Amino acid sequence: MRNHGDSSHDPRHNYTALAEDVEGFLQKKNIKDSTLIGHSMGAKTAMAVALRKNTPISGLISVDNAPVDAALHSAFAKYTQGMKRIEDAQLKKQSEADAILKEYEESLPVRQFLLTNLMRGTDGIMKWRVPIKILSDSLNNMADFPFTNPEEARWEGPALFVRGTKSHYVADEMLPTIGRFFPRFQLSDVDCGHWVISEKPEDFRKGETSCEALCSCGSFTDEYF
Repeated sequence: MRNHGDSSHDPRHNYTALAEDVEGFLQKKNIKDSTLIGHSMGAKTAMAVALRKNTPISGLISVDNAPVDAALHSAFAKYTQGMKRIEDAQLKKQSEADAILKEYEESLPVRQFLLTNLMRGTDGIMKWRVPIKILSDSLNNMADFPFTNPEEARWEGPALFVRGTKSHYVADEMLPTIGRFFPRFQLSDVDCGHWVISEKPEDFRKGETSCEALCSCGSFTDEYF
């Protein structure tokens, strides 16, 4: 997807654009009957792909997000602030970057996840491979969801919603809305916060058996986004 990894950077960063990127990838690679797995922003992107129905998929696994407009946790804005400070400091060691980021996030697994986007430039200076300004400017878009009426957009395929019980992104009151958009959904709870895969990787991995049974497919894609 745009603005991730080695993909191109683009100021248009919303769920419609991100869904188009995934659809284009699946179509270009002629991938059919895939199961999309997405966490947070990736979860809403995967949901958007399913509801747009431009590219057929066989299963959907949404990790700690729901098909609703919901305010982002304030931590995301803090992360971009910390990452901007690291960028401006022109550091040469990742340990120095981690020291700055620790002022914004205490959790080591979360910091390590964010720092996977840090790379060393040809001049020896640590640089972000993702466009911090674009992502920061797009935070409001990431709180929205492009579909508002389940009567007009519904996906009947198997869907698994994994949520962190200490996170607010898939609250109990959101479950009826999830059911209207994805009537075949099942729910799986993990005792953690929003960063389900980083906080409880083994608990998340144990759910793969349930995912395979739910989606009735022989394998899962390795395209985590």
